[in-house]
Amino acid sequence: MGKVVVLDHPLIKHKLTFIRDKNTGSKDFRELVKEVSMLMAYEVTRDLPLEEIEIETPICKTKSQVISGKKVGLVPILRAGLGMVDGMLNLIPAAKVGHIGLYRDPETFKPVEYYCKLPQDIEERDLIVLDPMLATGGSAVAAIQFLKDRGAKNIKLMNLIAAPEGIEAVTAAHPDVDIYVANVDEKLNEHAYIIPGLGDAGDRLFGTK
Repeated sequence: MGKVVVLDHPLIKHKLTFIRDKNTGSKDFRELVKEVSMLMAYEVTRDLPLEEIEIETPICKTKSQVISGKKVGLVPILRAGLGMVDGMLNLIPAAKVGHIGLYRDPETFKPVEYYCKLPQDIEERDLIVLDPMLATGGSAVAAIQFLKDRGAKNIKLMNLIAAPEGIEAVTAAHPDVDIYVANVDEKLNEHAYIIPGLGDAGDRLFGTK
């Protein structure tokens, strides 16, 4: 069974407050999302396997640990997920980055894939799906399924904020996927916006309406 991990570190809470603030401009918003993503990367990668190697310090030879070559892939959901990539790459520079683009069909209201570009060895990688907000969960559920359909076996989901409804939808559809969030908010309103939320993450990242 997958787990839900809420990363309530004081630095994350502090920065998330300014991400939510409507007076935070796009430049600062982008920097804050990048910083929180980097802080969250510590916990999301906690279970990466290690191996022991021998090195020589200025004093003597010793044995120490390094990551054992486990391949990591980052998969932002377009377009807001792009804002989380650089923070993750700061700590995992060797990770490959794929992209998934989704839109909601106006008649069926179901997510439709319009773009997908992934590393060729996706089935060998630990994949981290990135999206600042987990609202209804529709996009996340669909993106994870698209990855599984292409052979992915190890998938985590990382969000800045989530509504309980979105967490429930993802855990019901993909009980094997761990979810990492900086905060679980109160609920969705009648328009499926997260309350209190942070507005439209994509628009705030890129200065659009």
